[in-house]
Amino acid sequence: MQSLLERVNAGEILISDGAWGTFLQAKGLQPGECPESWNVTHADDVRSVAAAYVDAGSDIVESDSFGGTYYKLKEFGLGDKVREYNVAAARLAKEAIGDKGYVAASVGPTGQIVEDEGGEVTEEDLYNAFKDQVVALAEGGADALCIETMSSLTEAVQAIKAAKENTDLPVICTFTFEPGARGFRTMMGLDPARAAEEAVAAGADIVGANCGNGIANMIEITRAMRAAVPNTPILIHANAGMPVFENGQTLFKETPEDMAGRVAELIAAGANIIGGCCGTNPAHISAMGKAAKCKPGCCCGN
Repeated sequence: MQSLLERVNAGEILISDGAWGTFLQAKGLQPGECPESWNVTHADDVRSVAAAYVDAGSDIVESDSFGGTYYKLKEFGLGDKVREYNVAAARLAKEAIGDKGYVAASVGPTGQIVEDEGGEVTEEDLYNAFKDQVVALAEGGADALCIETMSSLTEAVQAIKAAKENTDLPVICTFTFEPGARGFRTMMGLDPARAAEEAVAAGADIVGANCGNGIANMIEITRAMRAAVPNTPILIHANAGMPVFENGQTLFKETPEDMAGRVAELIAAGANIIGGCCGTNPAHISAMGKAAKCKPGCCCGN
């Protein structure tokens, strides 16, 4: 099988997966419970999430390892479980997708702020935390590493360096942007163009954006990134619209058809890998995948 990078560099549009957290909650994950612990205690449930996305047409699935750094796990008193949970996370996702595609193992923010930005940890602290996680994910069989939901350039760079220097896996790095008067920015003030440029300079093979925005805003973000890094593949994981708070619940109301209807624009803007984030499920992924494979003038109506 061709590698993930070979396929996107050849111009193929690949389909990633959708939300994991809400899926696990539907299977019984309780508020305040460590999601990564389920890789050991509820392995069949975790594997079934990845399998559902594979059945929906995903070429790429992530893993239940978003909060798998020491800093995140220690909040649950599980700081000594980094290797165990991350190896298991990658392995379960790999078992689900087999030879049908790739595991882009999830690496989320640590929740820490470096000293230069007003926090208490050093860049070396972040590097070492990411190193422990990515080495374990590689051991578990990941095909790539997806450093995601980043807002701090410093943290993103340390994660990328840890991945590139301690594994031989392709590295994806995505940021989360918020719309505002100055355009799209991360919480640390980083705009899409600079985020893409700096991530590539640090060694990322694929860049992009996830969470924070529905597919309409992601089209604009993609255009900005594509202009900044014309030769680098871009991954986009959009929410199912912007969140709406109703009757004590946060809802994402964009339907699979709503999101699928904007896929052609997203591809035209420069996206190479398309998936979902908050509020998306296998139905969204299936619809977007079909739209991505639809050629102008064919029976799907595009």
